[in-house]
Amino acid sequence: MTPTLHLAPSIDKIGQPAWDHVAGADDPFTSYAFLSALEDSGCVAPETGWQPAHLHLKQGNEVKGLVPAYLKSHSYGEYVFDHIWADAFMRAGGSYYPKLQASIPFSPVTGMRLLAPTAELRSQLAKGLVAACQQSGASSAHVTFQSAQETKMLEAAGFMPRHGIQFHFENRSYEDFEAFLAALSARKRKNIRKERATAAASGLILKALNGPDLRPEHFDAFYAFYQDTSDRKWGQAYLNRKFFDLLHQRLADQIVLMMAFDGHRPVAGALNLKSSNTLFGRNWGCLGTHKFLHFELCYYMAIDYALAHGLRRVEAGAQGNHKLSRGYEPVATHSAHYILHPQFAEAVRDFLAEERHQTTHEIDYINTHMSPFKAISI
Repeated sequence: MTPTLHLAPSIDKIGQPAWDHVAGADDPFTSYAFLSALEDSGCVAPETGWQPAHLHLKQGNEVKGLVPAYLKSHSYGEYVFDHIWADAFMRAGGSYYPKLQASIPFSPVTGMRLLAPTAELRSQLAKGLVAACQQSGASSAHVTFQSAQETKMLEAAGFMPRHGIQFHFENRSYEDFEAFLAALSARKRKNIRKERATAAASGLILKALNGPDLRPEHFDAFYAFYQDTSDRKWGQAYLNRKFFDLLHQRLADQIVLMMAFDGHRPVAGALNLKSSNTLFGRNWGCLGTHKFLHFELCYYMAIDYALAHGLRRVEAGAQGNHKLSRGYEPVATHSAHYILHPQFAEAVRDFLAEERHQTTHEIDYINTHMSPFKAISI
């Protein structure tokens, strides 16, 4: 029996057993627990511009493949920016929205997006996204932060590749933080020690909370931090209080919450989720001003945690050249884009070719001239 393609208007239409049987539970962001928390809290809903349209392959009654996907009426919360495409298309008289977005809402984290056990099924999912775009009335289909291998499958289905840059920490079998520092140039090593010493001298108590250590009051405090940071930096908080409650209930063992306390009073926090090999930095917030505390909670404590727990990398979120001097290295990220209108697709294709060239040059330049690591003599 040949698998058939379907779109589900909510994740519960597929159900947790079927979803997690295909997606697994190691990557927290593609798990039923995380994605259902977004929907059950109302953060992801037609009213917020994120209509679930999860692509799935079924063979009889069995789900064989999945893509977390949404029909979107805007381009916010994606971290791969296409606002200029939308503006140009609409100035030319077209309707850019809705568009089909295969992504993890509000989360610029790398991972698999074509969720299936075989290359053949993943290829069918890539082609299925094109068919869903054509049948749903969307102007385009977009896949973000997928793997390089998936990008090749998406290109074969007619998608155009795009590259971005993030900064990740790579654990090169460092025994501890001092061994990591020893790999850095003297100037960078000195600066990190100074920043960590300043944060420690504040008198704040710093903790990494996970699993049973996490309590509702920690999320009460963290949500206040998150709201304050959103109000100051973006003007809109994508995530509501109910989402963090559901996240705590459903994924406590994969949450690592770095918190700073002034006595017993929480004053700052950095939310991370973890897989078996990666710590993913997500949201940060702070009440008041504490010098270098952001770097300590978001970057240095994340490295400490990764080294102590044998994790291979830390993804510290989108953008941020300032991460480079703190031992995080440039990494190319991938997205892929299918534009239904042929003339507009050609214009986007030309734009992406030039952008990929610039991105490759930027990464090469950073690695050659700006690396925080010691030069290696050959």
